[in-house]
Amino acid sequence: MPKEILQKGFFGIGVYQSKREENIGTLWRSAYILGASFIFTIDKKYKRQASDVLKTWRHIPLYHYDTIDELYKALPYDSQLIGVEMGEESVDIQDFEHPIRAVYLLGAEDNGLPVHIIEKCHHLVKLQGTHSLNVAVAGSIILHDRAVKLEVDLPEFEYSNRVKGRG
Repeated sequence: MPKEILQKGFFGIGVYQSKREENIGTLWRSAYILGASFIFTIDKKYKRQASDVLKTWRHIPLYHYDTIDELYKALPYDSQLIGVEMGEESVDIQDFEHPIRAVYLLGAEDNGLPVHIIEKCHHLVKLQGTHSLNVAVAGSIILHDRAVKLEVDLPEFEYSNRVKGRG
């Protein structure tokens, strides 16, 4: 991992009860590109997809927890759990100050995060809008916002396996 990212702390992102495996794969790719240290799932396991062209599993780990309590016990030292949740108690993303050591948690698109999980979060943040976004899209927006606000130098990638003639 580049030194610049380590100087800006670390972060991970995950999903509670994801409905579709494709969302985890997309979020994993975004997390890798935007400098995340890890991703995770709670309650639903991920199955590898053939569409993973970046082979993200080689670069950042995916952890699985059966319950929120397992995740909470495994939170990295001095990190803060941030729930991504629509609601009046949540801070709008444009006003949110990202902690240096953060773990972001998204809920399923149809149900969000249950109250018992919200109560474990150190912060709640929301994206603008009146409808829930796709979980992978919402997670990608959160990660991009973090990278911009904390001025993280993103990792550089070599695309040596690209097909000739493609961008």
